[in-house]
Amino acid sequence: MFFALGGNKPEFEFTCTALWCGYVGSWVIIDDCLYLVGLTGQLKDGTKANLATIFPNYPDRVFAHWYSGKVRLPQGKQLEYVHMGYSSVYEKDLFLHFENGIVVKTETVENGESPNPDAPEGYGIGGMTVFPAKGTDADGGQS
Repeated sequence: MFFALGGNKPEFEFTCTALWCGYVGSWVIIDDCLYLVGLTGQLKDGTKANLATIFPNYPDRVFAHWYSGKVRLPQGKQLEYVHMGYSSVYEKDLFLHFENGIVVKTETVENGESPNPDAPEGYGIGGMTVFPAKGTDADGGQS
C-alpha cells in the first residue's frame, strides 16, 4: 500500500511461491500506532534489502501512516485447516482496525473450542517452493 501512494519501490526478486512481492515486513504496535520495524528481501540485482532500502532516514522503525484496514490475528488451536491463503479457522480471531496507522477498534470473535489437544496453534509455516538466490546453487552454496 505504501508503494501505491508513490513511495520509491525497488525491484524485488521473489524467491519462493509463497512470497510473490519479494519481501517480508515485521510489524509492532506501540501505543495503538502501527510501525514497520523490519524488512527482508532481495533486489533483482542480488542485493539484500532491509528497512533502510526503502526508508533510508528511518532504519529502525517507520510509522505506517499509509495503512488503513483490518488485520486478523488468529489465536488458539486450529479448528479447521484450509489449504492456501489464510482461511484456516482457529479458536479465536482478534481483529484490529486501523485508520492511517492508528488502531481505532478491536474486536474478538470466538469460533469455538478445539477438542484436539494436539491441534496446531496460530499460523504455521506451510509448504512452499524456495528458489536459490542469484549466484547460489539449490543448497545455498556459491555457483
